[in-house]
Amino acid sequence: MKFRHIACVVLVFCVWSATAQDPIFTQSNYIQETLNPGFSGFEDNDRISAGVLSRTQWPNLNLRINTQYAYANKSFDYGPSMGFGIGISALWQHESFNNYNFYQLNANYAHRVNLNGGWFFRPAIEVGMGFKDIRFRSLTLADQINIDTGAINPISVDPLSNNVENVFFADISGGFVFEKTEFNGRTYWFGFSAKHLNTPNISFVDGEKLPLDIFFSIHGNYRFPFLNDYSIMMTANYMQQGLYNRLDIGSMFQVNEFLIGVTAATNPAKNDDNSHLLTSVNAFFGLEYKELRFGLSYDMNTTDIGRTDGVYEISVTYLSRCRRCNTDRSRKR
Repeated sequence: MKFRHIACVVLVFCVWSATAQDPIFTQSNYIQETLNPGFSGFEDNDRISAGVLSRTQWPNLNLRINTQYAYANKSFDYGPSMGFGIGISALWQHESFNNYNFYQLNANYAHRVNLNGGWFFRPAIEVGMGFKDIRFRSLTLADQINIDTGAINPISVDPLSNNVENVFFADISGGFVFEKTEFNGRTYWFGFSAKHLNTPNISFVDGEKLPLDIFFSIHGNYRFPFLNDYSIMMTANYMQQGLYNRLDIGSMFQVNEFLIGVTAATNPAKNDDNSHLLTSVNAFFGLEYKELRFGLSYDMNTTDIGRTDGVYEISVTYLSRCRRCNTDRSRKR
């Protein structure tokens, strides 16, 4: 019993450092709304894009983390030289080992600028509200425990006793995307985003400051036809937050309605001697049926962390038909 009380306190300090990092989705290479508000209205032609993404991390450990994401956006077009997109997104993350919950709701706006030569520039801004809860009232702090008798003192002088139950914060993010589509079916885009530009205070302790580090992402995509009706998409995504970074490199093959992808997740910083450059190899399988795309991914761990049963993600996305096109245009991504 004593060990469990002490372990709870240790886990709280772990949460302070771990939850200062944003959730990262394996399928962010295919659902870029998770990274950059510049993808609101990206499909153009007054189309609606929406989807849900569910992630389960390390189900075999006592560190199970569940993350849910949902988004919807629509493009508004007024000719080739003017257009914009608006959207909303919601995020929920739950950590089972300490009852930590994180919720966020965002609204975003992306403008489309015609640069001529087939290129478009899409600057965007995102404004949101975040909410964190770790249920402090259920915790027993270290100085409340009498090691000799096992008695629990209801009074504590620990700084954690002066905490707030919940943390609310405003959040501002921005980004942009450059995009080009050629007549031969080749498409290019690359983007940059910066989340938490206002570095909101996410400390659970009254009077203390714990700014949320800015999350940077640089991402790119090149899609080209293969054989007759097939296509290959090459992706890269570099992410940096605080001292930690990650580089994902992958490709996706589309054969008729089927999609098969593989991504290598790497840790270029290798923050300590036990860090691995290659942290996981991630497989993706998708199926397109009319306006819907179904996706399933699995992360195969390549580090020495032990048996985790990997990371699972399931996604369903919807893209409305292109009513302004002579023929229904396929997805850009």
